[in-house]
Amino acid sequence: MSAPQVKGWCPGAFRPMMSGDGLVVRVRPPLGAISAAQATGLADLAERHGSGVVETTARANLQLRGVSEVAYPALMQDLRALGLLGDADSEARRNLVLDPFRAPGTEEIARGLLEGLSRSEFSGLPGKFGFVIDPGTPRRLAGISGDIRIEGAAGGMILRADGSATGRRLRDSEEAVTQALDLARWFLNSGGVGADGRGRMARHLMGGRGLLPSGLCGDVAPAEPVPAPAPGPRDGGLCAAAAFGQFSAAALRTLAEAGGPIRVTPYRMLYLPDVMIQPDHPDLILDPQDPLRRVQACTGAPGCPQASVTTRDLARRLARRIPDGQIWHISGCAKGCAFPRNADLTLVGRDGAFDLVKQGTPWDDPIRRGLSPLEIDKQIRP
Repeated sequence: MSAPQVKGWCPGAFRPMMSGDGLVVRVRPPLGAISAAQATGLADLAERHGSGVVETTARANLQLRGVSEVAYPALMQDLRALGLLGDADSEARRNLVLDPFRAPGTEEIARGLLEGLSRSEFSGLPGKFGFVIDPGTPRRLAGISGDIRIEGAAGGMILRADGSATGRRLRDSEEAVTQALDLARWFLNSGGVGADGRGRMARHLMGGRGLLPSGLCGDVAPAEPVPAPAPGPRDGGLCAAAAFGQFSAAALRTLAEAGGPIRVTPYRMLYLPDVMIQPDHPDLILDPQDPLRRVQACTGAPGCPQASVTTRDLARRLARRIPDGQIWHISGCAKGCAFPRNADLTLVGRDGAFDLVKQGTPWDDPIRRGLSPLEIDKQIRP
């Protein structure tokens, strides 16, 4: 089996990615939120043009799968009618992850960045280059990938380049926007983007390939992080999850009927800031102790052409034996798209079987190779 192909870019609405079950069309909601009407509309589009589910991603986006090339033009028209499409250029640069619980300054900073990033000088930023807006204390997005980070710290906010342990103190939201754009400009001008169009901040800084100018670095440590939130009531609203981050059209309509805006989180959950009641739908996970919260699994075969194994059926079978507090990861290949970080136990698809990694990532060396699903069911225990 050949090595998994790293695309170097993420699917978008204007640049969908072909997968084993059709096109993957990703929607980047402005300011990371959709209205109840837009949620209902997306549910309708998922059934009309796709596989019937709306997926949440680790970049706080939404995506539809299983879209045929024939249906794609009509889907784009319908997304535009819902107010979820800008132009292709601005959509590609809308790579912001916002604190879903909206610490003060979050949306103000996001609006400023979106306006600044629309300038042509930033058109060369790589497709995966992103900004994390996490200005509160404690930090809620510490585990979320991002190249330029605006984070809470003792006494205020800091700007921190990913790969640096500390950052530069910021006076206010306006300076946060200005300095973040200056850091993006420096990244472009200092050779952060390779000939292939790829580039990430941490890699650029590693080994001294890029040396941050004094005005863009500092010695202020970010605030302590907090664990990712669980489903259920939170901050006056409600966090709703679904198995593997896939919300059925019916479940999404149920959330829309609960009222108010819906914020897309990077935890593969949706947050309803104005809802305290618990919507009733069997596909929704509202219990923080639900066993499916302990397992991560990608699409797997046949939906993903890079996977040689099915993943989610196995994940469902294993979920109830996962100890409290542990995370297990079932990955169709070594890319680890669903959970690109350490898990207590990881099963990685290779040539139709699974390799077993403990306390590691899908690309780490396994302790066992070539396990069949039957062997896993019989032998894998906490």
